[in-house]
Amino acid sequence: MAFLAANFLMFLRFFFPRVLFEPSTVCNLGYPSDYVLGVSDRFKQKCRIYVVREPTQIFAIFAKCTHLGCTPDWKPAENKFKCPCHGSGYTPEGINFEGPAPRPMDRAHLELDAQGHMIADTSRLYMWDRSKGGRDEFNDPGAFISV
Repeated sequence: MAFLAANFLMFLRFFFPRVLFEPSTVCNLGYPSDYVLGVSDRFKQKCRIYVVREPTQIFAIFAKCTHLGCTPDWKPAENKFKCPCHGSGYTPEGINFEGPAPRPMDRAHLELDAQGHMIADTSRLYMWDRSKGGRDEFNDPGAFISV
């Protein structure tokens, strides 16, 4: 009887599959003045992005390694992103410089709403393909916010 009950429960479990967490594609990042120079990982878990503030601009790096899609970690002591899967390294701007990553990490679309909040949208990405004839979209409108 216990065997039948266990099998019945396993059968029912089939209809309720485990779901992987998918972060939201649109994320409110707050005001530009909330960020100091450097990399912020405040939205890594919630939105899978890093917010980078430079002296003249702010941009949002989509935290997905361009090699196989792992989430690179920010290493402040080394001043770089490091992919834990295969060792790709990226500069604070998301530019690949070591490992098997074929190109820089993508940047999420960034804009200011009516209240002055930065809104990042990871369904609209900007890429830089440094291969022969590749496009550089990092300077396109929406790839950053001027400060």
